[in-house]
Amino acid sequence: MPQAELLKLLEGIADEAIGMDSSVVPLKYPGLFLISTTDYFYPSVDDPYVQGKIGAANVLSDLYAMGVVDCDNVLMILAESTDMSKEERHTVTSLMIKGFHDLVQEAGSRVTGGQTVMNPWPIIGGTAMSTCKQEDFIMPEHAVEGDVLVLTKPLGTQVAVNVHQWISIEAKWSRVSDFMTKDDAERAYQVAMDSMARLNRNGARLMHKYGAHAATDVTGFGILGHSRNLARNQKAAINFEIHSLPIIKHMKEVNEKVNFKLMEGFSAETSGGLLVCLPANKVEAFCKEIEEIDKHPAWIVGRVVKSEADRTQNTSKIVDNPTIISV
Repeated sequence: MPQAELLKLLEGIADEAIGMDSSVVPLKYPGLFLISTTDYFYPSVDDPYVQGKIGAANVLSDLYAMGVVDCDNVLMILAESTDMSKEERHTVTSLMIKGFHDLVQEAGSRVTGGQTVMNPWPIIGGTAMSTCKQEDFIMPEHAVEGDVLVLTKPLGTQVAVNVHQWISIEAKWSRVSDFMTKDDAERAYQVAMDSMARLNRNGARLMHKYGAHAATDVTGFGILGHSRNLARNQKAAINFEIHSLPIIKHMKEVNEKVNFKLMEGFSAETSGGLLVCLPANKVEAFCKEIEEIDKHPAWIVGRVVKSEADRTQNTSKIVDNPTIISV
């Protein structure tokens, strides 16, 4: 195929994929679809077992963002560190595998294989797959004017992980020590770890119960990056307005000292929450039930408004002076 034709084809595929957290492929069997996704990354926390859980939660989250509650199979992507001693490598790798495997089991699925390589940095992630009927998943494209945006996990995980590293580096810790203690930093780190290692499965289940119109998960592109992708994927001419930001306590102040682009909406979140477009009359019930099940709150963070422009101009913005919810 000539290069020009290949590039045009790839651009078309990219346009189709905007806002889609997973691949959706009709199977040769009528009425069935294969929903699949792949993700992996380097460690963000000290505990290799928790890192394994975060890796599993992160890859499964892409299925949950499309309302897929049950994952049929997971393949693990793993890199062992060549910079570790043999004993260190064995311990760290074994714990990451166990954490990954345990959370996949908690999700009601199983790890049946994968690929392992050697690499200077350890890596953990995988591929998650589910065979579904049309009613088993929610295409992220039906948001309408008047919908309400709900976020199911707090923001600021990247900031919290970095601040935790600064505790032992005096030159960096001095930047933030005037407004927070090391105990505050440890608490923020624990909140971030617990959040990143928590499944979004209950959110996916409740998306069906309460008639969600669209959703995505907030990960590496930050809340604004992912919400813009989701807005662009809608069939209606709409925009998202984000008016509230639930942020791990003290992380906004840290961001004022070292800009992670948290307030701009572009701070990376690992294994973040679901951003769900819900009918206004269903949103309170959704938030109440997910808190009852997960023992963690969800927050109303924005709204869907009509756009006077063509739908190809759909976007998302954070309002001036958004409400900050300390978590």
